[in-house]
Amino acid sequence: MRHLGPASLLTILFISFGLVAFEIAAVPAASGQAAHPKLVLTSKPSTPTVPKAAEPSLVTVAPPGSALYVAKRGDSIPLVARHYLSQTSYLTSSELSDAIRSVNGDFRSTFLKAGQPVIIPGLLPMPIVEKSIPVQRDFEVRAVYLTGLMAASDRGIRIIRHWREVGGNAVVFDIKDSDGSVTIPFDHPLLGSHRSAFHDLPKFIRFLHSQNMHAIARVAIFRDQRLVETHPELAVKSHRTGQTWRENGKLVWTDPSQPKVQEYDIALAKKAAEAGADEIQFDYVRFPAEGDQKDASFVFQTEHPEWHRSDAIVEFLKHAYAALHPTGVLLSLDVFGIMAWQRPVDLAHTGQDIPRMAKYCDVLSPMIYPSHFFGMDGIAHPGDAPEHFIGESMVRFESITKGSGVVIRPWLQAFRWRTRTYSPKYIEAQVLTAKNKGGIGFLFWNAANDYSKPYVAMPEMRATKGQFFRGDEQSTSVRAADLAAGTKPPAESVRP
Repeated sequence: MRHLGPASLLTILFISFGLVAFEIAAVPAASGQAAHPKLVLTSKPSTPTVPKAAEPSLVTVAPPGSALYVAKRGDSIPLVARHYLSQTSYLTSSELSDAIRSVNGDFRSTFLKAGQPVIIPGLLPMPIVEKSIPVQRDFEVRAVYLTGLMAASDRGIRIIRHWREVGGNAVVFDIKDSDGSVTIPFDHPLLGSHRSAFHDLPKFIRFLHSQNMHAIARVAIFRDQRLVETHPELAVKSHRTGQTWRENGKLVWTDPSQPKVQEYDIALAKKAAEAGADEIQFDYVRFPAEGDQKDASFVFQTEHPEWHRSDAIVEFLKHAYAALHPTGVLLSLDVFGIMAWQRPVDLAHTGQDIPRMAKYCDVLSPMIYPSHFFGMDGIAHPGDAPEHFIGESMVRFESITKGSGVVIRPWLQAFRWRTRTYSPKYIEAQVLTAKNKGGIGFLFWNAANDYSKPYVAMPEMRATKGQFFRGDEQSTSVRAADLAAGTKPPAESVRP
């Protein structure tokens, strides 16, 4: 047997020492004892190490009925809300902004980081299709008026909800005002491009229906500055100059006897009916009443020289009623309160022959604001005599429409102009007088949409059941299923 030399012995010792080192490093420290220091080899192991598996990253998933948006540089919550508003059930971009903050863990910052995932709630599976909810013409409407811009805003939504809380059951909202501005999407060659206050009218009307509110779409008919400016050939003309005639040198009017103007307004009204409005209300259904009347020139004077202005108005209403009535909506007409007196000069100027007009509508809404009867009946301050002027107006309107079946639903004063006694009691006096003289329901007008006095008066009137109003409601609330499907309620829900 060969003896090992000194070098071989050292090699064996080195290898043995290394193996011991590996064993020491592999033994875990006993529980409760300090761990032994690990010995680390300076040379690499013969087999490669397996890297530690990375933990799975968190992925944002949009729940059903929502969408996932990945923010771009410069995005903000309001910007994203405006982009997605038309695809959601929310009415305003601020409502959607609040909902986005809520479902995303209450975002505190307005601005978003690039690449940040954002859940968009309330996504609609398809565009809303809303249907009118039919009521009888003598349904007792209790309404306030809102401009288109107001009705489509957050403040307007608050007004509607508050009005419902205090006892209201209807809202009148503009789809075309007297300046000619159209507030809904409407594709018509006479209108062209325009900015709409209501981006989605069926969605807004569905909201009204969900509140059990009767939806009344107001159309200012023949006073239309926008249409005159874009199509001057449709305007009332001056005999002297052949140019556009102006009422008192200022206001312009479309020609009420111009067929193109009539068709335009009827088409707009039908658009609102198709969007689910329950009632179409025509305002400015008349000729201009002031200014140099002899200088005003109209189409009917050439086409139908035997006609009077009232004939042109009645023929228009025949056509409009025939077009709208089959859709199931009510047609109401705003008329001057002074027309109850049937003065020949008023009839000759406005063309509002009330007994003939009553045959082609469901509701007449005379504007019997007490403050507007200045110079009548020897009363120095008519605004402070609501019982007299509303009572007298209602008696006269009831008399001249007797037998027509038309409902008289008056516009009442909800503003303090030319009154020293405007208050909640003033509101109550108007409502009580109108009801006692045959009125069914009422509409409150305030151009600034300030209804602070009616808000106070309504609960007091409602508490005295039957004295101020009957309290009609849609007998069957609009069910969630009906709203989701956009269907009409069952026939038994219509008040007999």
